Amino acid sequence: MPLSGFPEWLPSQRLIEQDILSRIQRTFELYGFAPLETRAVEPLDQLLRKGETSKEVYVLRRLQADEKDTSDDALGLHFDLTVPFARFVLENAGKLQFPFRRYQIQKVWRGERPQEGRYREFYQADIDIVDRDTLPAHYEAEIPLVIGDALGGLPIPKVTIQVNNRKVLEGFYRGLGIGNTEDVLRQVDKLDKIGPAKVTELLTTQGLSGAQAAKILELAEITAADSGFADRVKQLGVSDPLLDEGLEELVRVVDTAVAQAPGLVVADLRIARGLDYYTGTVYETVLEGYERFGSISSGGRYDNLATSGRDVFPGVGISIGVTRLLAILFGRDALTASRSVPTCVLVAVTSEEERPASVSAAAALRRNGIPAEVAPTAAKFGKQIRYAERRGIPYVWFPGEQDSVKDIRSGDQVDADAATWAPPQEDLRPIVTGAV
Repeated sequence: MPLSGFPEWLPSQRLIEQDILSRIQRTFELYGFAPLETRAVEPLDQLLRKGETSKEVYVLRRLQADEKDTSDDALGLHFDLTVPFARFVLENAGKLQFPFRRYQIQKVWRGERPQEGRYREFYQADIDIVDRDTLPAHYEAEIPLVIGDALGGLPIPKVTIQVNNRKVLEGFYRGLGIGNTEDVLRQVDKLDKIGPAKVTELLTTQGLSGAQAAKILELAEITAADSGFADRVKQLGVSDPLLDEGLEELVRVVDTAVAQAPGLVVADLRIARGLDYYTGTVYETVLEGYERFGSISSGGRYDNLATSGRDVFPGVGISIGVTRLLAILFGRDALTASRSVPTCVLVAVTSEEERPASVSAAAALRRNGIPAEVAPTAAKFGKQIRYAERRGIPYVWFPGEQDSVKDIRSGDQVDADAATWAPPQEDLRPIVTGAV
């Protein structure tokens, strides 16, 4: 019986998932990010210390634990990869070279209400750059370029990365005379889910005036594909040094993207990100034609997440919700694989007595890096060919005094040697394509 929120893909879908993950990994490595995997559990006090996450954390319990053994009581499954990464950096700072660039592709667990595109167990693909003491702002401009390449190399619709800066928001709110900016940020982050009227109601319930709430929503309505957004913010008549600093940083991010990847980035001043640890640029990514599902890749700058005494390791990162992305596209048959199995060649069996010859041929093909399997029975060749057709296997190999191989799509059959024959490159592995 299926469990809600815990996806199990069919083999053909799993092939697609693996292909997508490997493509993302290759792009991350092209940019010099090193691989990392952290443990699945973290101390609860670490998981709960930043943002509104207490309702989402799965705690760890042993079914028959001794009452006196409380060693697992304070552990929970990680709900993202950023908090574990910050802990890893603190514990291994003496062994790392800074700035440290890492990618991490791993499952996480989050106890939220399952719905289309949202799961309780899912893959994330993260990149982060951290430095000791200070982190140059140019890294905030680099992150969306990496994600633009990673997602742009996939057979999916066009993506747009929406960027903002928490300093812009907090500085603007301070300029309005608002003291508790974190609560305001959390409410603004709900704009897409509940709409401006409800957000206004929440803000005024918190003690803000109608004029303050109106200004906050005016700021949130500003979007631009270039740095022109800065002038529109200034026209709202609110001033604060933190606001000026945030605008300067955001202009740099947008200008870099316009120069390097036109059309990729849009400044969108409603983007807030609900987690408290973000301190600078924040990112959210939408898929063209699937905007109603929200962000498929999010992140931002954090200055205070990784700190220990006087040691501070500021960073910037972003995460791709791989399972979320795939679920949305699988639900609309928008991703397909050229075949449902890795097998490129089915080696036919002439008779059970001669099966060893087929096994030897398959072994020779595999030594050449060609995925091959031996037919399950020594049925008539027509039946063995139909077996290959049903599974999408493009070639059937016939052992004999002179081996031959048949492309069952075209019907072409040629003599071949298992030690030297190779298929066209496009047939070697399943090819993943998007909907036309």
